[in-house]
Amino acid sequence: MEMIRIDKKQLLSFCVKTFEACGVKTADAQDCADVLVAADARGIPSHGVARLQRYINGLQEGLMDPVIEPEVIRETPVSLLVDARGALGAPVSCQTMQSVLDKAEQSGMAFGAVRNSNHYGIAGYYAMKALEKDMIGISMTNTAALGVPTYGKQVMFGTNPIAFAAPADKEKAFVLDMSTTVVTRGKIEIYDREHRSLEPGWAVDKDGLSVSNPGPLLEDMFHRRGGGIVPLGGDSESSGGHKGFGLAMMVDILTGVLSGSAWGADIYDKGESSARVSHCFGAMKIDLFMDALEFRRNMDKMLQDIRNMTPAEGHEQVYFAGQKEFEAETHSLAEGIPLAENVYQTLRKIGVELSVPFS
Repeated sequence: MEMIRIDKKQLLSFCVKTFEACGVKTADAQDCADVLVAADARGIPSHGVARLQRYINGLQEGLMDPVIEPEVIRETPVSLLVDARGALGAPVSCQTMQSVLDKAEQSGMAFGAVRNSNHYGIAGYYAMKALEKDMIGISMTNTAALGVPTYGKQVMFGTNPIAFAAPADKEKAFVLDMSTTVVTRGKIEIYDREHRSLEPGWAVDKDGLSVSNPGPLLEDMFHRRGGGIVPLGGDSESSGGHKGFGLAMMVDILTGVLSGSAWGADIYDKGESSARVSHCFGAMKIDLFMDALEFRRNMDKMLQDIRNMTPAEGHEQVYFAGQKEFEAETHSLAEGIPLAENVYQTLRKIGVELSVPFS
């Protein structure tokens, strides 16, 4: 598919202005824009500016509050619980992760949880904030219920992504950013926009049978008629699907249950409100365990060992988690951020509607 490349600064500026046009204060608009654009720059279009229309709809319909201030419910030197109160997910997540990093700087490690929030973008964005501080970062969120348990046919958990970031020295960092389902809803939406059939083993219909048409699946999931995405590992125990299901439940425990919020099938989009999701963030200082420079150099060796492996026949290289995304980001900065034609046209339409020019 031919892609249209847009300068990163131009795309960021447009997104900031569209959020501001919807009543979002500048600092929060910058957080929202940065998270969305970072996804496209890193080659994750399912969570990029293609979601801008959904954010604008949520703000205009009152499903997301652009001005409400999150409330700290509990706090200790090593922990934080925040009630987002329906605010945009990215700003409250940036603020909470920063608090976690500040606490970890003083205490060695810290965790924070956020409840009653909204979509926060790519999980890896927040985990990576720990890298520049010689810390290991963790980020996860539950989502609207879209995943079907192993041998089930009704959604009972979200795509529930997990991100883990560990710094290296001369190598790029190790950044694992993965859903606990085979694919995300965002990818299903991409296939729907591009009129493509889903890959076998990605999702099941309301009878528990493999489904290939993304449109009806998205409708059935939204209206909770049955069917959904299968867990990481596939639709059976023999393929390891029960492991992905277990990881999804772990995320629900650390985000929804631990924060005193909803989890599982109780998280869903409704006509009058969007799904209220929860997040969890963590950070730990490497020098609690060993010299940080020694750790980074050891990480270099580990990552180099992976990069230098002889690949299987028919493949050019073995990649470690985050490597492809860093390469995509480098290319995006040099050549412009790639956008699909339909996404580009949607942004132009948004610009006309909000009087924010987009070339």
